[in-house]
Amino acid sequence: MQKKLKVLVSAYACESGKGSEPGVGWNWVKQIARFHEVWVITRSSNRESIESQKTGISSNIHWVYFDFPPWLRSWKKGQRGVHLYYYLWQIAVYFLARRMHKEVKFDIVHHLTFGVYWLPSFLSFIPTAFIYGPLGGAERTPREFYKSFSLKGKIYEWLRDTARWFGEKDPFVLLSIRRAKLVLAKVQETGDRLSVLGAKEVLVFPESGISIKEIEKHSVIKDSESKNFKIVSIGRLLHWKGFHLGLLAYSRFIKEFSSSEYWFIGNGPERQNLELMAQKLGVLDKVKFFDELPHDEVLEKLYECDVLVHPSIHDSGGWVCLEAMAFGKPVLCLDLGGPAMQVTEDTGFKVPAKSPEQSVEDLANAMIQLAGDSGLGKTMGEAARERVLEHFDWDKKGEWINKIYQEAII
Repeated sequence: MQKKLKVLVSAYACESGKGSEPGVGWNWVKQIARFHEVWVITRSSNRESIESQKTGISSNIHWVYFDFPPWLRSWKKGQRGVHLYYYLWQIAVYFLARRMHKEVKFDIVHHLTFGVYWLPSFLSFIPTAFIYGPLGGAERTPREFYKSFSLKGKIYEWLRDTARWFGEKDPFVLLSIRRAKLVLAKVQETGDRLSVLGAKEVLVFPESGISIKEIEKHSVIKDSESKNFKIVSIGRLLHWKGFHLGLLAYSRFIKEFSSSEYWFIGNGPERQNLELMAQKLGVLDKVKFFDELPHDEVLEKLYECDVLVHPSIHDSGGWVCLEAMAFGKPVLCLDLGGPAMQVTEDTGFKVPAKSPEQSVEDLANAMIQLAGDSGLGKTMGEAARERVLEHFDWDKKGEWINKIYQEAII
């Protein structure tokens, strides 16, 4: 017989209606609360988003909001200083959690977000079963791809590698990993690294999912009736998202399908570089840039397109791939990270990432195949929907999470 557990969750990032880390915090907590009573420590800044959800929130969830006083966090602006603030927040949360544990006697403590393996969780010192993750961050950019980045992109990658190197030398990081009864990894690359660093048990468990309501809504949508083949890329315009590779591939593809269009939805520091690249390639009149849009509008745009191109170079999640698959759209990605775990040869194309030139050529060939064979896109789209239903429905993931918990207390 399954036991209803008392669970403490640390979710620094936790907001409704979002993907990435905030979406992990929100959706995982909802699933945990289907089976157990859960106390969630999260940032005070998430309170408005959480409490705006008046329906569908389980009474099994007890929200605990914590932040430092304004005068202590005035130096943190947006992403500037976020990792230092997060580190300090984790230390303070440990003392809060310790007091809570004396009163509640938690069966499980679960560090959920941030899911970065090279930053510690001091909740590992609470004397009960500790689950860590899902964690990512060990995914590395293939060296051949550095030459395709701007100077700013190269500096970012160097800083990322440096932070990871120093993080692995932090004794609290190593203790967090080694004290965990189970460590969840978002992708295999991180799972392998966690094992090297001394994790007792590692389970590769993708962080992303999609709700059954979204799946049902998408499953009844008919195929787009547009005569022009439309390609879309969605997300923050960052160098490591690899959208420049998609654009280079499109410049080859358009030679055979001149009436096609390529849409970018999102904003970010690479916007100007992508616009300049499109101009140099002579395809600017066929490329449309949309700013960041509300989620419903993003889905409407996605519906109008024929294929999602998501050539991310070190993405441990890839939520937009699942949304495209639920819409019945084939996905083109690199054989790296989270997207490579979601996409199969039946649901799209995941091309090798040996070099930028090879990846661009393979992406262009995949575009040509799909544009030249509408039946292929439809078959892949149907298989993509089935895959999402079978492996990425949030309710099924919730059952798997519950199973993990039950096994953790044995």
